[in-house]
Amino acid sequence: MPPPTPRKGTSPDFIEALARGLDVIRAFRPRQPAMTLTEVATASGLARPTARRILLTLEELGYVRAERAGFSLTPRVLELGVSYVRSMGLWEIARPHLEALVAQTNESCSIAQLDGCDIVYVARVAVPKIVTLSVTIGTRFPALQTSLGKVLLAALPPERVEAVLAEPSRSGIVPCWQPGAEERRAALREVRASGWAITDEQLAPGIRSVAAPLRDGHGQVIAAVNVNAHAAETSMEKLVEAYLPALLRTAGAIGADFALYEAVPQASA
Repeated sequence: MPPPTPRKGTSPDFIEALARGLDVIRAFRPRQPAMTLTEVATASGLARPTARRILLTLEELGYVRAERAGFSLTPRVLELGVSYVRSMGLWEIARPHLEALVAQTNESCSIAQLDGCDIVYVARVAVPKIVTLSVTIGTRFPALQTSLGKVLLAALPPERVEAVLAEPSRSGIVPCWQPGAEERRAALREVRASGWAITDEQLAPGIRSVAAPLRDGHGQVIAAVNVNAHAAETSMEKLVEAYLPALLRTAGAIGADFALYEAVPQASA
């Protein structure tokens, strides 16, 4: 992967040092927890002295630790993403509903939101199973090939969908299903008509899932929730006939609770 181009803002208020610091954090990749200074500099597109200063600053702040093998992120980095989820109140509201759905289906359940042409997982209750692709909070997949993504794309105006899907994916995943424009539009029309979406090994072999929208008190789709299953264990019929009704009830319950949460005046410091 070529190093990213150093960020240059278009606004006079753009803080390049902050952008570079975030680039350094994003330079750490899965299955590569420790990186040398040279590797971090190359991955972030920064000069070694600049990368070193940023790493030492992040170390002092507690986001990075220095090791014999180089540098690694600390769990404190999770605070950056968790702050986003907590600011919405969505996780606290959804958690008991997701846990109940997992207990009922014995399958992993997740919530994701759209970011460009990708989905990003923001909440998850997992059941330990061997799957093709591992999923954690912050995992990113191409939206069109996931049930979560189909639901979120279908909620957009049709003219907006094409612009979103024209953006490059940042997931690093090459999905199995590569539909043409008409097949893509037909699939999303079906989702709009039914109100839910399903995928059968379109992202990767062995992965099946069904998803439904999560709506706020104004009826706007704010996220999507799914039940994920392994194709060798769960048939499409079971996914639709047994899991979908429970999923739709769960999505409705989360949406109703979130609407109540939004309606309550929030105390300010």
